[in-house]
Amino acid sequence: MSKIVTSAAEAVADIASGSCLAVGGFGLCGIPDALIEALAARDVTDLDIISNNCGTDEHGLGILLADKRIRRITASYVGENSEFARQYLSGELEVVLTPQGTLAEKLRAGGAGIPAFFTPAGVGTPVAEGGLPWRYASDGSVAVASPPKEVRTFGGRWSDRRYVLEEALTADYALVHALIGDTEGNLVFDKSARNFNPLAATAGRICLAEVENLVPAGDLDPQQIHLPGIFVDRVVHTGARPKHIEKRTVAEER
Repeated sequence: MSKIVTSAAEAVADIASGSCLAVGGFGLCGIPDALIEALAARDVTDLDIISNNCGTDEHGLGILLADKRIRRITASYVGENSEFARQYLSGELEVVLTPQGTLAEKLRAGGAGIPAFFTPAGVGTPVAEGGLPWRYASDGSVAVASPPKEVRTFGGRWSDRRYVLEEALTADYALVHALIGDTEGNLVFDKSARNFNPLAATAGRICLAEVENLVPAGDLDPQQIHLPGIFVDRVVHTGARPKHIEKRTVAEER
């Protein structure tokens, strides 16, 4: 069967309310904005999102957040979005804060079929000991807190170290953005856009990829491919879209 779909709307047509989505990108770099906008045009709510962050107030996942379509998000960075902070602090949004490297590895492990792994990141902090506020109550108290995680000591060559057990992450769908894709779903990402996109793609049971440039199968050098098409289920050619910047810093004119 062909993996090519004619529009972003067709690509996201079967995503239902309550679905878990792994979304690629970092800030506004490499985000699947066409797929997100198509999803925002549908009446889909109660989404469980796994992504490095939640976009900004007007772009990326921030669009879904503003419409209160997101129930829970697992992320490592929550800045640049005032609505995110408001919903979290008022108890409207559940947030599972995760160290960035741990988040990346949890997605990679999920895509590789590894159920869990030990890491030193977070040992001795609420990440391992529990108590991080996942959801606040309307009065400002903590309604749901993170549970404690298993910590074990492993002996190394020079010394023993403590490690915390982290469970892998998987999702119903993955939404990713690539610079180039072929008709078999092989993808090439552009520079730093090759951040969470490959990880999210492998962790999703069904992977939806928007591509700026679509080429026939066989045109890509196999060594150029960043993500094999075996992980990709649907490809939509969106062309080049406007690139947004989270925060612009310029020098004063002299």
